[in-house]
Amino acid sequence: MYDGASFAVEASGRIAFEAQRFVEDHTVLRFDQGQFLLSNGLPPPAVPREGLPRAEFYRRQIVLGLRDYARRCGFKDVVVGSSGGIDSALTLALAVQALGAGHVHAVTMPSRWSSNGSVDDSAQLCERLGVTLHTHPIADLVAQYANGFESAFGTNLKGLALENVQARIRGTILMEYSNQFGPLLLTTGNKSEISVGYCTLYGDTNGGLGLIGDLYKTEVFALSRHLNQEAGQELIPNAIIDKPPSAELAPGQRDSDSLPPYEVLDEVLKWEIEGHRLGPDEYPAVAAYHAQLQATAEGRALIQRVRQLIARSEYKRRQAPPVIRLRARAFGSGRQMPVAARLI
Repeated sequence: MYDGASFAVEASGRIAFEAQRFVEDHTVLRFDQGQFLLSNGLPPPAVPREGLPRAEFYRRQIVLGLRDYARRCGFKDVVVGSSGGIDSALTLALAVQALGAGHVHAVTMPSRWSSNGSVDDSAQLCERLGVTLHTHPIADLVAQYANGFESAFGTNLKGLALENVQARIRGTILMEYSNQFGPLLLTTGNKSEISVGYCTLYGDTNGGLGLIGDLYKTEVFALSRHLNQEAGQELIPNAIIDKPPSAELAPGQRDSDSLPPYEVLDEVLKWEIEGHRLGPDEYPAVAAYHAQLQATAEGRALIQRVRQLIARSEYKRRQAPPVIRLRARAFGSGRQMPVAARLI
């Protein structure tokens, strides 16, 4: 995405002019006796030193990205699977800002292990956003898959296979909806999950575009709170923001059962994926945190585990939808790595 903000700099290093961000803007400048002036001879307006807050930059970048992508590809509507979790909630809220509530469709697909709270949270979210929510339960479909598997292979469908079949059934239903009615399916994975492969191929990775695929999980929470703050109300219910992240594919499942806490994981991922490309506002803290981890055997083991997860998940990222780039190094064209890699 091109965010605008073309600028003019004087010999002293002072930024004399900056064009608008995220909108079309055309300004003619004069250069007279070492000074930039507007075409009417007046000096340009002062450029704020602080720039846009990070969360607001992310919001505008995603909204413009979806709006332009949909227009150029001929889509007027989008559909999102609404799980009652933070990722799908933020995706829905941003899609509404980009296209309008009348062009955004949500589908909730409760399974045997979906909590009542998640279903209720999806309904409350869509009501606040003005989005129509369709309900398509999948418990019977999962049972049919399990019965068919046992009949064909003589063993119960269980563990990871049973968890993933739920995600793939949901992905198939969303693609059915997209094919039948024409909207673009938006995938809802964040950068933390995509980095370590905490996603299901042909399931929650289905879709044509990822809005939050370049946002780490902690940034997903921060942007969700920013949206609520800017709106002056709970566009995204606090019940969704405050609940422990879970895929709800097994009884009592939590993301923290399989992954380090996101506050830890995201700092490691930033260093491993972006490293010296981090901006000056992030690099010192992330570098210091990485050095602190390297100083202990436990920290070094954590870093090695994360590196292995990143390397082993490249094949998933190759098959995932494109994402809107927000950071210095995004998956896709911004990070070319071999699919088959042995990490020593």
